[in-house]
Amino acid sequence: MSRSSYDRHLTIFSPEGRLYQVEYAFKAINAAGITAVAVRGRDSVVVVTQKKLPDKLIDADTVTHIFTITPEIGCVVTGRTADARAQVQRARSEAAEFKYKYGYPISPDLLAKRLANINQVYTQKAAMRPLGIAMILIGLDEEQKYKPQIFKLDPAGHYVGFRATASGTKQTEAINFLEKQFKSSSSASATAPDSALKEAEEKAAKLSREDVLDMAVNALSTVLGQELKPSELEIGIVGGPDAVVDQPNDLKIQAAQRRFSTLNETEIMQILERLAERD
Repeated sequence: MSRSSYDRHLTIFSPEGRLYQVEYAFKAINAAGITAVAVRGRDSVVVVTQKKLPDKLIDADTVTHIFTITPEIGCVVTGRTADARAQVQRARSEAAEFKYKYGYPISPDLLAKRLANINQVYTQKAAMRPLGIAMILIGLDEEQKYKPQIFKLDPAGHYVGFRATASGTKQTEAINFLEKQFKSSSSASATAPDSALKEAEEKAAKLSREDVLDMAVNALSTVLGQELKPSELEIGIVGGPDAVVDQPNDLKIQAAQRRFSTLNETEIMQILERLAERD
């Protein structure tokens, strides 16, 4: 039988064990032509994505793919923008309900698990279609001394943590570039996977706030093969050198760096100029 016999209902498996409607949702992620990159460092984590305006009459301030979920957790979403806003609204609701119920903010891993469970339910019931988006959550885990975290969720309900990852149109190229950044030049790591993983973790633990910003922007610029302008980028970041110290000198600085924030065009320009000077 042809594929069309099995892709008309979400809950019907093909003889090969495939759910075509779920696969279509994965393809919808690339429909917007947007690529996003996330990198985790020693005390901070950053997400970078493209910003495209389909029409010159659109107000640029109303177009975004980076969202704040809680004061300490943010995300970047690639795919269908309407689905993205619906998922972000659900994430905010889940986070608020958790804090109301337990009295403390939800951690990035618990929020990622909850949203992944919701996405998985969408693949079981015909009353709701899978969302055509990939979400990358970033934040600091208070229970692990404010350790930076990255979690990536897909339409099938799968989620996993990363040191660095990407989503969108150029996802494969961006991930390959990031793997090279974390890969040791020594030949020993190629024959010893455990050693390679340890070295990658050690490198991530050495990356400063400036390093993760430079690596993420450089990765996006490289895979796109073009020089980016500040108006064509969106950058969200949480954490910093004062966010993880045990006894900070200035509690206001510490609290500010624990909050998720986005960079303005002036700050993005400084990053681009810094990368241009290195080249």
